[in-house]
Amino acid sequence: MRLARVWLVGVLLLPLAVAGCGGDEPPPENFQPLHYEYLRQLRLNVGSVDVQDHSASMGDDDVSGQAPIPPAAALTQMAHDRLFAAGLSGQAVFVIDQASIVRGPSGTLDGQMVVHLDIVTADGARAGYAEARVARQHVPGSDEENLRSVLYDMTKQMMSDMNVELEYQIRHSMANWLVAGSDTPAPVTAAPLEAPAPPPPGPDTGIPGVTLVPTPAEPAPPQQLSPPPGFLHLPPGTPP
Repeated sequence: MRLARVWLVGVLLLPLAVAGCGGDEPPPENFQPLHYEYLRQLRLNVGSVDVQDHSASMGDDDVSGQAPIPPAAALTQMAHDRLFAAGLSGQAVFVIDQASIVRGPSGTLDGQMVVHLDIVTADGARAGYAEARVARQHVPGSDEENLRSVLYDMTKQMMSDMNVELEYQIRHSMANWLVAGSDTPAPVTAAPLEAPAPPPPGPDTGIPGVTLVPTPAEPAPPQQLSPPPGFLHLPPGTPP
């Protein structure tokens, strides 16, 4: 009977122990998706845009696959958000050549991103080319760090650099393939004339809401500057 009572108490306390252990677990990590549709669109005079990932792992020390958002995935999202086909023929091919974060012997993280953009005409000839490269390095401190958070921050920083570098290279190397945006200035309309300002109020009359409006002053009569008409008399003794 005593053994049964001890077993029953253990069964009742087991869920409490499990719940207590669960309260010590760290909260789940929350990493925001990386999107770039808020940046300026790069509209190309081609009929389509193709995105290709040719990046490969840099070996056992490549930890980019452990990032919440791998660098190659962030580059792919950037291409979809910013590159647009605004022409009738030809193709733009966005190629991810490298997207890696490699951990060195001392724990240093070296990030590399390399992409290029090809313009291919309808007959298959290459008509434009632009390449962009960015790099970031993270040196660990004395405190223990969360690797996933560090990788997320490195990817976000490299993508910030890549958005600037890629746009610069495209505008520098293939400006002739960029199409202006569709925004047009608003038409100019006639503005109504302003009504003339009312005359200033006159002195207060002491009656609420009643003021005197001064009447315009009458113009002054013209002044006679020449002598009045008549006969001119010479002074006495003046010879005629």
